[in-house]
Amino acid sequence: MRKYDIAIIGSGVGGFASASALIEAKKTVVMIEEDVWGGTCPNHGCDPKKILLSGAETIEQNIQLKGKGITDVASINWGQLMEFKRSFTNPFPDNFKTNAEDLGIDTIKGTATFLSKNQIQVNDEIIEASNFIIATGQRPSLLNIEGKEYMNTSTDFLELDELPKSMVFLGAGYITFELASIANLAGSDVTIIHHNHRPLKGFDENYVSDLVSSMKDKGIHFAFDVDIKKVSKEDDKYALSGNDYSLQTDYVVCAAGRVPNIEDLNLEKADVTYDKRGVQVNDFMQTSNPSIYACGDVVIKKQPKLTPVASFEGSYVASKILDNTVKEIDYPAITTIVYSSPKLAKVGIDISEAKEQPDKYSINEIDMTNWFTYRRMNEPIAKATVIFENKKLVGAYTLSNQADTLINYLTILIDKKITKEDIQQMILGSPTVASDLLHLF
Repeated sequence: MRKYDIAIIGSGVGGFASASALIEAKKTVVMIEEDVWGGTCPNHGCDPKKILLSGAETIEQNIQLKGKGITDVASINWGQLMEFKRSFTNPFPDNFKTNAEDLGIDTIKGTATFLSKNQIQVNDEIIEASNFIIATGQRPSLLNIEGKEYMNTSTDFLELDELPKSMVFLGAGYITFELASIANLAGSDVTIIHHNHRPLKGFDENYVSDLVSSMKDKGIHFAFDVDIKKVSKEDDKYALSGNDYSLQTDYVVCAAGRVPNIEDLNLEKADVTYDKRGVQVNDFMQTSNPSIYACGDVVIKKQPKLTPVASFEGSYVASKILDNTVKEIDYPAITTIVYSSPKLAKVGIDISEAKEQPDKYSINEIDMTNWFTYRRMNEPIAKATVIFENKKLVGAYTLSNQADTLINYLTILIDKKITKEDIQQMILGSPTVASDLLHLF
């Protein structure tokens, strides 16, 4: 039996943020991983998606500037783009493991199962620790319908050797909008099917409507209020059917949700409360067993399940274990970005919340399409909504190809309580997204 100060189950950004801080404090740490070292984001999540997106963005810029100085629109060689992606993802797990071990973190590959409140078993080995951190994340789920064996997940999409001529995405969350945009710009005929009429339900409906319209203009098909009941194989095609709807396609991606990786943990043995949504924690990221913490996407929480949120939580957990804080976790403004085409982003107070309290919040809606920053790229749509409380910026939405850059600047303004007067005292490079900030107040 091996004994440690802390055992971390899962090697994603949340677990690693905890591990690196704990090692720096001279604690003994072991990290257990049953899948790929480094977790979802760098292996089959945000990082490979952004690499594929870089190719799609190049095509989109070509299309926008065709006839404005660009004569020939480029095309994506999917095989070469995937090879470029794999130059990042293939070496990552081994590099991550080596880096962790160089820091002094012990690593074990295998499935962790709790034997008691302070012991787990991994392979044939028993590990005892004073504290545990559950950071096992989530994985894609498949709709439980006839023919689900013909469905693929986002992980499968990010490993495609050849781009199908046509594909269907089931579900209309941010993963679908992102991957569908990439596939469309790469040349696939894309259809998005959703069981109700409200895609991206965590975002303002008007902004989502504008995004859907823009994606339709690019050739993406949408089928709302369609509940697919069956997927079948017909020759070299897949047939989808449900409530008077049918369609044939070359490839089916199910992006209808994700489930927490908890079923093998045997959490009952550790007195840890959980349900199908994940692990329950208090405001100190402790589970019902105070010596066991959880962070990242495996946690039941109202905050969005995003990579930087998991990292923030992991750092907090380490601080809590080290007795460096007695305060409950306090999240800053959280930026959420949909890397679609165009991009949709938000931060802080939501538009719906602001509209419900007009005496407290003021809302400024801005069409930026003719601003130089966007017109120079001939962007078809660029808009923002900024929300103020007593002239202090507290929330924002934006839709454009540069929404990811703008929303991060706005997040800094919110977190650091930077005012219009403060910005007027800055000299920023111009013309840029940053130099536009003053005009949003």
